[in-house]
Amino acid sequence: MSENVKKPTSPRQRYRVQNREEIKRLATEQLARSGPAGISLSRIAGRMGFTAPALYRYFANRDELITELIVDAYEDLATAVEAAVEEGSEPRHQLGELAGAVRRWVLAHPHRYLLIAGAPLPGYRAPERTTESARRVLGPFVAVFARLPRDPGTGLDRQFQHWLETDDAAGDWVRTYHGDAAALRAAVSAWSRMHGVLSLELQGNFGGMDFDPELLFVTEVMALAGG
Repeated sequence: MSENVKKPTSPRQRYRVQNREEIKRLATEQLARSGPAGISLSRIAGRMGFTAPALYRYFANRDELITELIVDAYEDLATAVEAAVEEGSEPRHQLGELAGAVRRWVLAHPHRYLLIAGAPLPGYRAPERTTESARRVLGPFVAVFARLPRDPGTGLDRQFQHWLETDDAAGDWVRTYHGDAAALRAAVSAWSRMHGVLSLELQGNFGGMDFDPELLFVTEVMALAGG
């Protein structure tokens, strides 16, 4: 569960948590069938035997429900990435393991990945807590790139440095992973490459091409490792 709440103790609290989880489960089913546009609180209410207004006791509106789904997706992906961290392993090997964990999760949950990394949802504005969860995914990549050989500084690195100097939350986050502007830039570049290959693969754009998409994915990511 993504709610930062104490473990429910009373029957009423447990009932509320169970219903929230069931609402999210049904919304995820709708997401898999029809994409974000197919998420309907009224249809979920019907499936659960509730009136539509009753569902608003659990989620104030559709955007709040979508936020929960986004946070849950990021948190699940972050857990998969963190599970691939091997303390003391060679950084190039570690980078490959992290990237592999991302690819496996995305291919297992394509609809959830497209929710967090696909086209923006019309009218939806993600709150700050989604950014916090997204940073959990990228953090281990920052840590790995902080250990890899550095290429000469670029103008882009200076822009990342300015970001870290003017955004305290971002600076604290990168320092948590022993990174700096160059490591963050490399991690963002790796994420951009992973997203590009994975999005093309999910959309079927490699159909009819006689190559292994996984090998292309690994090649694109490892090209940033140097050496």
